[in-house]
Order: sequence, then structure tokens, then C-alpha cells
Amino acid sequence: MIRTSALLAAVGAALCAPATPAISQPAPSLAPYFVPATTGSTSVDEDGFIRRWLLLEPITKPNRTNQLFTSDYVRKAFAEDRPAGLDRKLPSEGQTVSHKGAALTWHALDATQWDAKLFYFAAAYGKPTYGVIFWATTVIDAPRDMPQARLAVGSNSASMWWLNGKEAAALFGDRRMVMDDVVSPALGLKKGRNVLHGAVINGPGLSDFAVRFVDDNGQPIRDLKVTLR
Repeated sequence: MIRTSALLAAVGAALCAPATPAISQPAPSLAPYFVPATTGSTSVDEDGFIRRWLLLEPITKPNRTNQLFTSDYVRKAFAEDRPAGLDRKLPSEGQTVSHKGAALTWHALDATQWDAKLFYFAAAYGKPTYGVIFWATTVIDAPRDMPQARLAVGSNSASMWWLNGKEAAALFGDRRMVMDDVVSPALGLKKGRNVLHGAVINGPGLSDFAVRFVDDNGQPIRDLKVTLR
């Protein structure tokens, strides 16, 4: 039988023992699809694709099939699940927003390929990868007025895009990622700062998108700068 004095000594030793330090969680691995965006501006790539984005962690939107993504369905879904304040002020790296009870964070990232692979972005942060809505935003700095600029978009699956607050392009239905799948009419880029927002919805399968501006001959506009401010 353990003596009372010995038992008290053991308990006291346990209470006085140094606490085990908390194990910090490693930063998520975004490789090989993204790297953290640097400060300042960057250029579009050699084919004109925009690679610098602020991406919001996915909003859960359960869909068992992508066949639902009609114009009416997608427009309603994006209207209901638009992050608060997005039209008034650009988000920033690390900013967290509350949406329908979920805390979602914006991440400033550079895609390492011409398309931004949203499925792997979500997976890196341990977020849902199916039945989701992603929001993306960036700023295009044009060196001059470009009245003939057109927005060329591909996405998997459906998506919508807004340039300076106006709808620029929409892709509906169950789509695979195809470069320049939809090309807008001439929208124009104004000299200086132009804000581009986009949203992508997907049920099962991979999610990604690719965006660039082209001229009236369909050639990429290469002398654009991209920033997140």
C-alpha cells in the first residue's frame, strides 16, 4: 500500500514539472501550385495571364452535380455568398471575414502556372475541396487607356467576373478548364488602377481558372502590371 507521504510527493512533483511546450503547426505547403505573393507589383506572364491573386478560403455550397449551374442558379448563389464589403474595399493578406458562421481568410498568392488551381489551394489549408465557392480579386495597372481590351476566361466549373464593378464575363454549366473559353466584348481598361473580382463555383471535381486580357485581334496584352492594392 502506497504511503500517504509518498503519494503527496508524487503529486507535487507532477504539478511542479515544466509544462510540455505546444507544438506549432507547420505552414501549409502550397507547392508546387502557389507561392506567397511578394509586396509591390508584378507583370502578367509572357502569355498575358494574371498570376497574382487574393484568394478567399472556400465557402461551402454543397452540390452533388455540376449540371445545376444554370445562369439563374449561379447568379443567385454568388449574390447570396458574396463576401461582405468586397465592393467597398479590397481585402488584404491574412484578413479574416465571417460568412454564415464560418471564419474565412484571404491569402495573397502567386500561381506558379498559367491557371490558378483552386482545388489544391483549398486542400493546402485543410478546407473543403468539393461543393464550394471561391472568390478571387486582383488589381490591374494599365500603362494607358486600352478601350479595346477584352477579358478572356476559362474556369472549372462555372464562374463570373466583374471589372471595376461591372459584369465582364460569365461561364455557366458543367465546364472543364479551357483557355479563353469565354472572351468578353471590348470592355476597356482605363489608365492606372482597374479592380477585377471573380467567383468560381464547383460541385465534384477539380476547380481552377485562368484569366487574361486580350486585344481586338485576340492577342494577349502583355504590358500590364498586377498588384493587390
